[in-house]
Amino acid sequence: MPSLIDIRRRVRSVRNTQQITKAMKMISAARLRKAQERALAARPYGAMLRQILANVAEAAGQSPDAGAHPLLAQRPEKKILVVMITADRGLAGGFNANLLKLAQRFVNDHKGADLSFELIGRKGRDYFRKRGARMTGEHLDMMQNLNVAYANKIADSIIERFSAGEVDAVYLFVNEFKSVMAPTLAETRLLPIEVPQSQGAVDYIYEQKPEELLGTLLPRYIRLQIYRALLESVAAEHAARMSAMDAASSNASDVIDKLTLYMNRVRQASITREIIEIVSGAAALG
Repeated sequence: MPSLIDIRRRVRSVRNTQQITKAMKMISAARLRKAQERALAARPYGAMLRQILANVAEAAGQSPDAGAHPLLAQRPEKKILVVMITADRGLAGGFNANLLKLAQRFVNDHKGADLSFELIGRKGRDYFRKRGARMTGEHLDMMQNLNVAYANKIADSIIERFSAGEVDAVYLFVNEFKSVMAPTLAETRLLPIEVPQSQGAVDYIYEQKPEELLGTLLPRYIRLQIYRALLESVAAEHAARMSAMDAASSNASDVIDKLTLYMNRVRQASITREIIEIVSGAAALG
């Protein structure tokens, strides 16, 4: 049976851990608000660009050169680039683990393909480095100061590799922000681009030929997809960490209550034993 000193030390240790988890929850909650606003603000822009792309593609479809753009090239998926966005830190529940499981299933389903990885975030990098995966790029510690320029740099590298024929398809794995309770795992084929269907003909007045305008919109569409994915991942990470730290704080309270109850029982048993010893000694002297 542990002594009272040992139990008090355990209670003190759990209480200190609880203070840390509460502080981390407050930090994540403060950062979540800003990250959520940025992610939600980018969604209408993405939807509008997607609609414009569909309308321009419909107009450009009348040209015989419309499907000649490199980003629309359909090839057998022998060489696949996997772009995955994870966090640089843990303590976020299943945020990283669930995404890594999804990516691992994709790897298992494409064992016959030549897979390469563009990894954003330390957790994904560490996971695939241990498994000997071929990594073409790693981007660490960029989520705290996320900006458009860095996202465009990653997107341009992907576009260049696909256009040069180094890869036949590009897949994106990311946690999208859904709610504070849980993110949404998303697996998306970035390249080749599947031009969305137009929801209705729009009578644009083109200064350039529609096929030339389409060639300008396609790279921008990929850049936006990467930037939006980064924003969504940051918001989902803060939400997951806030929920995980809240659950950890609640569990710490339960542990403290159980240890306190156990400590009181041990102390009561110790007092009872001492009383019995005193009474027994007095009876022996009498």
